[in-house]
Formats: sequence, C-alpha cells, structure tokens
Amino acid sequence: MTTNAITLVRADKAEVLDSDPASVITLLLDPEHTGGALTANRTLLKHGTDGAPPHLHTRSGELFFVLDGALELLVGDELHTLHRGDTLFVPPNTPHAFAPADGRDADFLVVITPGKPRFDYYRLLDQVHRGEATWQQVGETQDRYDNHYVDSPVWASRRSAVQQGDR
Repeated sequence: MTTNAITLVRADKAEVLDSDPASVITLLLDPEHTGGALTANRTLLKHGTDGAPPHLHTRSGELFFVLDGALELLVGDELHTLHRGDTLFVPPNTPHAFAPADGRDADFLVVITPGKPRFDYYRLLDQVHRGEATWQQVGETQDRYDNHYVDSPVWASRRSAVQQGDR
C-alpha cells in the first residue's frame, strides 16, 4: 500500500486506551494511515508497572523516543536506561522488553517500521485489562501482530531485583 496523502492526527482526536491503571496508550498512526511505512503510538507507563515482556518482531524494527521520565529497555542481553530526549532503535529479530525505570514514570513515543497493523493488538490488551479478553488470547495473536514472546533470564533477574528492592 502506498499513499502520497498527508495524515494529521490531532491530540484530541487520537484514540486513548487507558483501562490499565498503570498505563495509557495513545494510538497515533497505523499502516492504513501511512501507506504501510510505519505504526506509531505514545505510551505512558507509570512507575511499578511490569511494562512489556520480552518479545521480538520478525519483520519490523522498533524505535523508542523518551518524552519524559526514564525507560529501562532490554535489547538482546543488554539493559539500557533511556532518559528524556534519548532514542533507541531495536532491529528486527532482536529480543527486547521495556518498563519504567525504578521509581519513575516513562512517557515515550514508539515507531514501528515498516508498519504492521497494531491498533487491534493494543485494543486487545485494553480488553484484557477490562476483563473482556485473556492473556491466552493475546498469546494466540503472535503471528498476526508480529509480536513473538521470548524468555529472557536477564529481564527476569532484573524484574526480581527491582521487586526485592535490590536496585
């Protein structure tokens, strides 16, 4: 799909998903709006939330730009803490996970390129938090949304340390 049309998303017209009391996802652009070029959302993760578990995308890269706060990211087997103004790109087939850094909120922009329809994935997550869908249903969509969950001992040990107050 290609398009030469300009797409403008006004803040007051963007769809906001906020059923999870620990996060807010604002849907900005999906491939239908960008000729397949990208998918974009703004995410606010409040301190203490688990964030996104380790996963990878086989066909897309993912860019993170921190608008405010601090975001901890796993990329492969390395942990990175991003602060306001920092940008990180995760190439396809690279395991990654993210959560707000210990004691902080994280407000960030996510851009996935090339675009893969993801708005319905985020809506499904919102349904889980409303009790209208299950995590098993989310797991069954891995191929559809190119969001493949993986194990990461590094991320698991990081989360354990945070929960025990060691960090």
